[in-house]
Amino acid sequence: MPTGEWIALLGSVAHVVIAIVAAVYIASNRKPSSAIAWIMAIVFIPYIGILFFLLIGNWRLPKHRREKQAYVSELFLERTKGLHLVSHADKWPDWLPTIVTLNRNLGALPMVGGNTAELYPVYRESIQAMADAIDTAERYVYIEFFILVDDEWTAPIIEACERACARGVQVRVLSDHIAQFSYPNRKGTVARFKAMGAHYLPMLPIQPFKKHYRRPDLRNHRKLVVVDGLIGFVGSQNLIIDHYHQKKNIQRGLHWKELMCRIEGPAVREIQAVFVTDWYSECDELLLPEVGDIQLGELDATKLDMQMVPSGPSFENDNNLKLFAALFQNARRRISVTSPYFVPDDSIQMALVTAGARGLDVELFVSEISDQFMVYHAQRSYYEELLRAGVKIYAYAAPTILHAKHMTIDEDVSVIGSSNMDIRSLSLHMEMMMMVHGKEFCDRMRAVEDSYRANSKQIHLDEWLKRPTSEKVFDNLMRLTSSLQ
Repeated sequence: MPTGEWIALLGSVAHVVIAIVAAVYIASNRKPSSAIAWIMAIVFIPYIGILFFLLIGNWRLPKHRREKQAYVSELFLERTKGLHLVSHADKWPDWLPTIVTLNRNLGALPMVGGNTAELYPVYRESIQAMADAIDTAERYVYIEFFILVDDEWTAPIIEACERACARGVQVRVLSDHIAQFSYPNRKGTVARFKAMGAHYLPMLPIQPFKKHYRRPDLRNHRKLVVVDGLIGFVGSQNLIIDHYHQKKNIQRGLHWKELMCRIEGPAVREIQAVFVTDWYSECDELLLPEVGDIQLGELDATKLDMQMVPSGPSFENDNNLKLFAALFQNARRRISVTSPYFVPDDSIQMALVTAGARGLDVELFVSEISDQFMVYHAQRSYYEELLRAGVKIYAYAAPTILHAKHMTIDEDVSVIGSSNMDIRSLSLHMEMMMMVHGKEFCDRMRAVEDSYRANSKQIHLDEWLKRPTSEKVFDNLMRLTSSLQ
């Protein structure tokens, strides 16, 4: 056999071996849709497929970081024993206790009562509220945001941190390492925190020479503030001007709409637990709160019950995905979901479709336009199935990007936080959601949803099916990319 034919034969055999090895290795503990997508990529474009898999195929953080997460989770499980007793569990819907148990088993934090909450749907008002809270700090301030930029809109928070440091308050700040490179004044922002005496650390840094390396798109997407363990903030908003300093956003007149929540009560310690874990993961300093600060007998169990649910590649499970699917499956009357990037896992899509088929009042709020081409078209490919099941879809009017992330279930359960309803947030990003039981709070969340509806155009099935063929092609093609995780 000529040499060329031998080389071709050996190449074919190697290709088959690579495909078999990839099939066995990739399929291990991976969702079938993701495994199939990766195997197809390696089979049809072997060299490029293998290269990309080596770069972004590992969907969990390095072992030492997962071990840190497990260690701190065990500490908080031990330190929060009995805290779940301070709640109005007798008023929960009959399906809620099992979901509370699910969250506790996954994220190590209990459902605890005695809390109050205030919503901030206006961008600059939430920034001022966070700054005002920082001005009350006597001991410490913890700040953690995916994107954090010192600019004219975030100035109130930066200046409040300077005043806190001048009072002798310990200020610790975390922000995503890679995200900081995408926006102006990165070095200036870090330098200002250091100059004021604050402790700043980048989250999940890519620093190979310092042995900091992992899949580049595993990111910490959380947004939170803690003041003295007494006041906390969670929600969807980054600390940056509402057009993100992006030239294309300014040219298109885009601006972001968010929802933040201010919390007082023992649930703030759960927000703090998430920050403590992330800080420990970056620098080995364990900032455990004092034991005994919360006295069970002093709490008002008639107030809101809250449970923080951290999730991400530091855990062994997709915590937020399981929470969302369980809520949709157990809802009895109504589901309202707000998500700027809606590219759901199969289980979530099926749960929403099934809820619509069960006759529930199901609605989804998205944006009419988007800043992300691939995600925008991918999410549109899911609309037809939802619409056929009776799900109402509302597109928030341009030029606003509806970036809030929350949901309400029936009359008294709400969830708000940092997680989108897409594959990235469900599996690849570190997120935090807050589950709340309380009719009065749910009513306020419904009022926010009502304001969205008033500024949205409802998408109807007959009109949707008539959209241009070119749009359908892009929608379906972009959907294929969503499983490569």
